This record gives sequence, C-alpha cells and structure tokens, in this order.
Amino acid sequence: MCGGLIQKIRSYSQGRKGAPILQILYDTWRMIRKKPVDGPFSGFFTEASPLIAFLAGLVVWSLASFEWGSFLLIPFLIGVMRFALLAYSVENGTSFAGMGAAREIILYVFCEPIMILVLVVFESHLVFNANFASLAFGGLFLLGTSLVILAELAKPPFDDPRTHLELTMVHEAMLLEASGSRRALFELAQQFKTSSLFLFVAKMGVYHGEFFLSRSVSPFWLDVVAILGALFVSVCVGYIEANSTRRKWLWIPELLGLNFIFMLFLGILLKLG
Repeated sequence: MCGGLIQKIRSYSQGRKGAPILQILYDTWRMIRKKPVDGPFSGFFTEASPLIAFLAGLVVWSLASFEWGSFLLIPFLIGVMRFALLAYSVENGTSFAGMGAAREIILYVFCEPIMILVLVVFESHLVFNANFASLAFGGLFLLGTSLVILAELAKPPFDDPRTHLELTMVHEAMLLEASGSRRALFELAQQFKTSSLFLFVAKMGVYHGEFFLSRSVSPFWLDVVAILGALFVSVCVGYIEANSTRRKWLWIPELLGLNFIFMLFLGILLKLG
C-alpha cells in the first residue's frame, strides 16, 4: 500500500486519476507467473540474486513490523539486498546497468553512516517533550532522516524513475534485464524496504514522543498509530515526488555529506541535552 499510495498521490498532484492503490500487487502477481528470459551472460547470481533480495527484504519488513531484534540489523540487511541487486546488474553486463550500479554504490557509501546514526538515536531512551526546543530538534532530526530515506529509496531529488532515461537512473537501470518472476521478486523486495523504512520513521515519532509515553496507551494502539503514520509518510513522499525534480548528480554526494555532518552534530547535541 505504501508504494501504491505514492503513485496515487503523485497522479492526483499532476491532475490524473492514476492506477489503483494495489496496482503494484496486481502487476507483481502477473509477473511472478511468467517465465524469466535470461541473457547470454547469465549465471549463478542471475538465478540467486532475486531470491536473496526478496528474503532480505522480507526479514527487514518483519523486523520493522514485529521488532524481534535490534533495528541496527536493518542497514546490514539492506546491504545484503543491495549486494544482490548489484551482483545481478553487473553479471548481465549491460552498460546502463553498470552505470546504475556505480551510482548505487555511491548512494550506499553516503547513506550507510547516516542510517547508523539515526538507528543509534532510535535505540536510545531520548524523549522529545512538548516544548519549542524539543520540537525543533525533533523536526530537524526528522528532516535529516527523511533525506537519507529518500536517497535510500532512490526518490527525487536523488533519482527520478519517471524520466525513462537510463543514463540518469539508479535503481531502474539495474533492473533493465530482469523479467518475469525475477523482476517480481526484486519489486517485492523494494516494496518491503519502502514500507519498512516508512514504518521505522513513524515508530520513531511514536516511541520518542512524550504525548504517547506519558499516557497509558496499549501497544496495540501504538502499532495502529505507527501504521497510520507510515501511510501518512507515503502520502508526503508521493507529493514530494510529484513536485520535485532530480538534481545534478555531482550535487548529491555533497548534500549527503553535509547531511551526515548535520546529523552527527545534532545527535551530539541531543545526547548532551
């Protein structure tokens, strides 16, 4: 539903009706019943990478939903997904996939430290009170987290899959050779990652807000609020995707580097405060 909401809000913002919210599920179900067509250079990773990415995405989703372990496992599991996607794109040997893989590695190098900083703050016992200073720090922290999640999901302004230009794509360029059930597994893995990161952002606000912690709210209603928050984040991302454009690629590492320094100092101030 998160991916479908993004597409629906983007269509509404551009004056179109758009596809149904569950259209991604329908397309995936149609693709998973088709036999994949492999190129002449396909090998082990062509067969194994879609399943590895799907299983890693499923574990990330279960971790974000049911919290059976530490959230610090999320960057590791996302790294496994990214390795599977990179191995698939490089093994098939197309030039567009190679350029997309190079851009994906750059995003990974800059996103991983920021994600770890965010998760360290999430695992702490910080509580944002209902005063101006706490709301300001919380808003700035949410802004930095949103930037890294947009980069992690290859959304504008970091990537724009709507351009249909493989020279500038990141995620879509690596899947040009994928078809059938393998394309469906990659798509499911991406949707698992999207919903997991949105749910993580929502739970960050729920678990560190004084409004929820100072009241005896049952865990069930906290989960309901987190799910509604994840859907609200999907609406916001869809609006951003409809009203923003992809920036020049040389601008992206500078922005993510500044975001890392900003989040580092903000985390230090939050810890000292």
